[in-house]
Amino acid sequence: MTLPARAVQSKNPSGHLALHDRAIDDLRFIRETIERSQSFTAVSGAGGVVMGLIALAGAAISAGAASPTMWVATWMGAAVLAQGVALFAMTRKARSVGEKMLSAAGRKFAWSFTPPLLVGVLVTVALTLRGGTSLLPGVWLLLYGTGVVTGGAFSVRIVPLMGLCFMALGAVALFAPVAFGNGFMAAGFGGLHLIFGAVIWRKYGG
Repeated sequence: MTLPARAVQSKNPSGHLALHDRAIDDLRFIRETIERSQSFTAVSGAGGVVMGLIALAGAAISAGAASPTMWVATWMGAAVLAQGVALFAMTRKARSVGEKMLSAAGRKFAWSFTPPLLVGVLVTVALTLRGGTSLLPGVWLLLYGTGVVTGGAFSVRIVPLMGLCFMALGAVALFAPVAFGNGFMAAGFGGLHLIFGAVIWRKYGG
């Protein structure tokens, strides 16, 4: 004599539990896959660490600048070099994880990150010509942080958090004594890049 199917199921509740657990796992996998497809994960922690080292070198060199214009030129040179390193590192990481730099998420990241940097260039020229270079540390940190926050909205969660830290430091630098400007630059572009770069490098695969 065989028991009805319902009776068999009531005798074996673990089957329902196994099915439920498998369904939860499947849903989790689908959700993570969608999140990865919508996120730009090629932000490089190793690149961030190198950017931090470049910034610390820039701070050391610019501290002995003969004029405000030379100070600005030193930091702009460091910024160009650091952005080149960042682009190279992101391209390399994207290839290693099979992600395209110009994927939908990558394009959104670039379109969101770039405008604040372009504004920063214009503001830098204007303030340098009008003798307002003392405001640049706060302005640079704020605008860079804004770009990281807006671009980071399409990347892993730690990236916009890093941007918020840049913005907070920039807000303080904007109203701090002028003599501390170079120190804020070193703490932001040097220290924050080193800290967050190391975390991204360790937790997000390079």
